[in-house]
Amino acid sequence: MDLYEYQARDLFEKHGVPVLGGVVAEDPATAKAGAEKLGTPVVVVKAQVKTGGRGKAGGVKVAKSSEEAEQKASEILGMDIKGHTVHRVMVAAGADIAEEYYFSLLLDRANRNYLAMCSVEGGMEIEQLAVERPEALARVAVDPNVGIDEAKAKEIVEAAKFDAETGAKVAPVLQKLWDVYREEDASLVEVNPLVKTGSGEIIALDGKVTLDENAGFRHEDHAALVDTASEDPLETKAKALDLNYVKLDGEVGIIGNGAGLVMSTLDVVAYAGESHGVKPANFLDIGGGASAEVMANGLDVILGDEQVSAVFVNVFGGITACDAVANGIVGALKKLGDAATKPLVVRLDGNNVEEGRQILADFAHPLVTQADTMDGGAAKVAELAAAGK
Repeated sequence: MDLYEYQARDLFEKHGVPVLGGVVAEDPATAKAGAEKLGTPVVVVKAQVKTGGRGKAGGVKVAKSSEEAEQKASEILGMDIKGHTVHRVMVAAGADIAEEYYFSLLLDRANRNYLAMCSVEGGMEIEQLAVERPEALARVAVDPNVGIDEAKAKEIVEAAKFDAETGAKVAPVLQKLWDVYREEDASLVEVNPLVKTGSGEIIALDGKVTLDENAGFRHEDHAALVDTASEDPLETKAKALDLNYVKLDGEVGIIGNGAGLVMSTLDVVAYAGESHGVKPANFLDIGGGASAEVMANGLDVILGDEQVSAVFVNVFGGITACDAVANGIVGALKKLGDAATKPLVVRLDGNNVEEGRQILADFAHPLVTQADTMDGGAAKVAELAAAGK
């Protein structure tokens, strides 16, 4: 789960990371009141969206009075930044920035440990820096069993080429950021920029945090961080049903068992749909146990998407045999009843495939068409989706 900047700021403060004051506002008047409450000569009004590039898009503006903060908030609220609508802003106290740095801690799956990245050149162009001058971005492996202790923090600041005085101030902050990473079960903690003020203080000016949802059972308080208002309602519904679902902008609903098979299905449907002007509408992996309830839940979610005009069920029978899958489809259609109104193309293969196909043939549901191959099924569902648009 990705957090908004204001949520990351609150977690930083909770674990002792030095941050500036900030107030969240969903309307210009609250932004004005927030600026007055902060009481600093300068505030920064920052769009709260879960994407980068806010500054370049005009989503970060400096204000020198509460009235100006109100004006800037009115300009930012409602903006579209890379497909994300701004529903709230954070009014943050201004900082006397002398230098900007970069720090992140993330999961390094390839090496089965954590990776700390740090640079004395922070700011908006860190991605460009990593490509053009990779030597300026220190990369230091972090043992999950040890984390960032005093010795590791010193290693990181030395690798990033901080001067001795600044490095001595930055190192303790890196240890506190490790506390955030460990205690909150994060998979990413990033600060860009980490700044040194004119008075020599080190402050986390902007933060990005991704929490591991698999550890949610250890953090009841994380549930309050979920922004259900901004989530797609179908994705929210699927999540509640424990389905692996991602909504896309297309007309062909897709159900498969196994992420690899579903990804392959997306590809063949996209290819087949080019000549019909249709595209995949979703990613939905129902996993290995395609029971009637799971299949019904999957179809219910997909059929709830008004853009969907046909559905492709592409299942390979392995641990769960094709006859069990076919019974699941039959049970799902019976359970959904009149709610099932769009054509389904079903391709079964693998264990007990003939038995599974016979079950569907005997059921003879008017909405169901069987396909022998994945390519054939993709071509048929693309045709049906185009006809139903």
